[in-house]
Amino acid sequence: MTKAVNSPTVAHDGERSHAEIMVVMGALMLAMLLSALDQTIVSTALPKIAVDLHGLNKYSWVATSYLLTSAIVTPIFGKLGDLFGRKKLFQLSIVLFLIGSALCGLSQNMDQLVFFRALQGIGGGGLMSLVLAIVGDVIAPRQRGKYQGFFGAVFGVASIIGPLLGGFFAATNSVFGIAGWRWIFYINIPLGLLALAVVATRLHLPVFRRQHKIDYTGALLMTVSVVSLILVSVWAGVTYPWASVQISGLIASAVIFGTAFVFWERRASEPIIPMQLFKNDIFRSSVMLSLLTGIAMFATILYIPQYQQVVRGYSPTKSGLLMIPLMVGMMGASIVSGRLISKFGRYKPFPIFGTLMLALGMWLFSHVSLTTSQTELSVWMVILGMGLGAFMQVTTLAVQNSVKRSELGTATSSTTFFRSIGSSLGGAVFGTVLISRLTHHLQQALPAATGHGLTAAGITANGTSQLQHVAPLIRQDILQAYVHSFHDMFLIGIPFALAAFVVALTLREAPLRTSTHSLPSAASDDVVSHSPIEV
Repeated sequence: MTKAVNSPTVAHDGERSHAEIMVVMGALMLAMLLSALDQTIVSTALPKIAVDLHGLNKYSWVATSYLLTSAIVTPIFGKLGDLFGRKKLFQLSIVLFLIGSALCGLSQNMDQLVFFRALQGIGGGGLMSLVLAIVGDVIAPRQRGKYQGFFGAVFGVASIIGPLLGGFFAATNSVFGIAGWRWIFYINIPLGLLALAVVATRLHLPVFRRQHKIDYTGALLMTVSVVSLILVSVWAGVTYPWASVQISGLIASAVIFGTAFVFWERRASEPIIPMQLFKNDIFRSSVMLSLLTGIAMFATILYIPQYQQVVRGYSPTKSGLLMIPLMVGMMGASIVSGRLISKFGRYKPFPIFGTLMLALGMWLFSHVSLTTSQTELSVWMVILGMGLGAFMQVTTLAVQNSVKRSELGTATSSTTFFRSIGSSLGGAVFGTVLISRLTHHLQQALPAATGHGLTAAGITANGTSQLQHVAPLIRQDILQAYVHSFHDMFLIGIPFALAAFVVALTLREAPLRTSTHSLPSAASDDVVSHSPIEV
């Protein structure tokens, strides 16, 4: 047992008031919105950006570079926050994000944009990782449910308004004499500066003085494994066939370096993701739920708008607006579940309910047709949103409630990291399923489709732009083939939701702590072997 050292007086001896929490929450939500929004706002503007910068051949790398760096740094920032304190790292993340945003807006070619997006991703990954850990510092687990709905709302809003804003700025030739698409990045600057000011003046967090040794080897092994996995999700079935040497090599790299990372972390003195965390059954269940959640979110949020664009012929802006029912369901379920968790002190029922609703929503969408009414689609989206909203934030709450304070950032960022990995796997799995099944259904319904210059990948990527010159009868057959492929994709998604349901049943429910300073009963005494100084 390690004895505690004397701690200097801190600025906050007790819990924060609701007013104090809401000021800090505003800055945290703004920072999270910046990170979440930047993953969606660029997508609808990419064609315009690629044309203006003469870089259509590097089109996909604008999104991929951000995804790569943000995923890699998520667990690293979580660990560094535990070692050095979170406030200064959080401020650094905001600054990096803003510098990256400004440089992206100034980019003169695609190479510059790809590089600056990678820099922006470093800041964005830090924001996403540290926001949730800071919430654990500021709000006691028993009271956290009251506020978690706000973060569910942030994700929902980002998924809807991102494509809308991206489409709007892309369609606007000039704003104040500057190309419209550049404002996709410039809009971050005033919002980020506001968040930075509030964090600097109103966020007071303890800084722990600890002896530390940064795990550079672990970071390198994890980076190579994650990069390989994400490149598989981006390239497999699109740039290269799944059976190609390139994809097989990347899969082998992800497995080999991932395995090496696990073995190294078991021996490292300051591991990025301590393997002993997996001895905690709540952490294990929550990480698996986060992984499966990432996979399910990718299927719903990405491919439902694609259905609206390809089958209904709607613009990206309109298809984004039609996702509002999903956002309403997600926000409503997140807020209600959070309130109930705070009132009754129980969190396990919500992932059980949420995963069942998610499976139901996927089953409903597996019955979509060419003539399904928009009202039916909206109801189905509400059900999907309720499923996601009911348990998205519960995994973070359960993990933070079950670990030592000295591991709060590491454990929190790990759940976020595995959700990002799930999103990458979901992209690879569902994208491949959609294209392969569309190829199959096209060959059955229209053997001569390739004679019209039509491919499954082309239809999926370009939607109505590739179909507008096709004869009406042929177009009808193609759209029917797409709908059948959509059925198949969602049917394959149902087992993932049911697997999440089974994991939710195994999630152990521990009493929610009533203070940010108290420790879970399983925590060892060495958590107090360092001195907190609130800054």
